Amino acid sequence: MLGKMRKAARERMRAISARLAPVFGAAGARLRAALAPALAAAHAPYQKLEARERLLVQIAGVILALFVAFNFVVLPIQGAIGGLGDRIQARRQDAVDVAHLMRAYQRLHVDLATMRSRTVAESGDFSLFSVVEQALTRAPGKDKIGSITPADKTLPGGMKQYAVELKLNGVSLTQVVDTLHGLGAMNVPVTVSTLHIARRSQDPHTFDVEMTCVALGRSG
Repeated sequence: MLGKMRKAARERMRAISARLAPVFGAAGARLRAALAPALAAAHAPYQKLEARERLLVQIAGVILALFVAFNFVVLPIQGAIGGLGDRIQARRQDAVDVAHLMRAYQRLHVDLATMRSRTVAESGDFSLFSVVEQALTRAPGKDKIGSITPADKTLPGGMKQYAVELKLNGVSLTQVVDTLHGLGAMNVPVTVSTLHIARRSQDPHTFDVEMTCVALGRSG
């Protein structure tokens, strides 16, 4: 890409030079015509100078010509080339930024596909409360359920968060593990967003558990 930019820049410079050549040629002719009387007037005194004086005048003329060429030709060309290099660098940075944006877009596209795969299929009669209650009835058992409360809410972007807040009383660590495994093995993508386990004072081998189960779906 950088090579293409440089080639395009060289072609543009050649095109500009081709357009300006007639202008500079006409300007040079007018300048020579305007300076002809002055040069003719200065030629006579120059011929009267001695050889050493003529040499000094020639050296001064060369120095003056170099000064004019450096300040009015070389420096502007260097400035133009430097500006062109800055523009090429800016275009290269733009290309790098575009590549980064493309990679970010691809990551977001993958994340969106993953999120869609983990959302509840659209259904007007879906109830996370019923699904979680059935899972808890199998493990750790209905007698261990202290409370189970739905807390659904609608999210921006046409999404709905199905949530269930539940409490389990007097369960063992094995039953806690079985409960979490059962929730994770359901065919509904359920996530345990909060989990708090407290040891019971009257029985150090059992625990009270509070958790929130969440699933995402499209709002109907």
